[in-house]
Amino acid sequence: MGASLQGRHAVVTGAGRGIGAAIAERLAAEGAVLTLLGRNLDTLQALAARLPASARALPVACDITSDASVTEAFAAARAASGPVAVLVNNAGQAESAPFHRIDADHWQRMLEVNLTGTFRCIQAALPDLLAAGAGRIVNVASTAGLRGYAYVAAYAAAKHGVVGLTRSLALELAAKGITVNAVCPGYTDTDIVRDSVARIVAKTGRSAEAAQAEFVRGNPQRRLVAPAEVADTVAWLCGDGAAAVTGQAISVSGGEVM
Repeated sequence: MGASLQGRHAVVTGAGRGIGAAIAERLAAEGAVLTLLGRNLDTLQALAARLPASARALPVACDITSDASVTEAFAAARAASGPVAVLVNNAGQAESAPFHRIDADHWQRMLEVNLTGTFRCIQAALPDLLAAGAGRIVNVASTAGLRGYAYVAAYAAAKHGVVGLTRSLALELAAKGITVNAVCPGYTDTDIVRDSVARIVAKTGRSAEAAQAEFVRGNPQRRLVAPAEVADTVAWLCGDGAAAVTGQAISVSGGEVM
């Protein structure tokens, strides 16, 4: 494995578990210096302890729905590791409900966490990238940002917004040495899916296998995506070999979205 990100300061949001933790591990293997943002400091500290010493991983508690929290987190990141060279916006949250039961609070939560939080973090990191005349921004969206799913209208709307933000910002920054891309995973083998399976089992009495089958039915490979597969795509987009790739929304979903 190479070290194409050797010494570059990468900030990963939602880094504590699942896809975020896999991305942090992959970027560390590529030589990046890491700042790990998330809501649970204990989880971030446990991840930092597992990463190689070369990553100099800094765990920072951050609520991306708060302007002040994001500003403080990025200040701490710069103080410890210097200007940001790579930003991976992975933090997100999914809630489901029939559309007629979605209230204003539900709608706003989905926009704040999934879309506005991404906006906040990009604004916090962008001055460093512009000053360097180089950089990478990768937004972890979802196949829900490329197609519709029933019962997650607010989440899907927010993720469509992330894809639109990605494309627009990529055009603005294309001549400045900065690429902006989105990675759109399908259903992935994370705690979120496992918790969803458990809720289905509790509500319906179906077996865990039958419940999980509902999640993999739309994947032509008939399986959940592995977090490491998403992380590999992110790492490639962050490297020098993807310098000509910008404004893309890459589906990592076993062919569910083409």
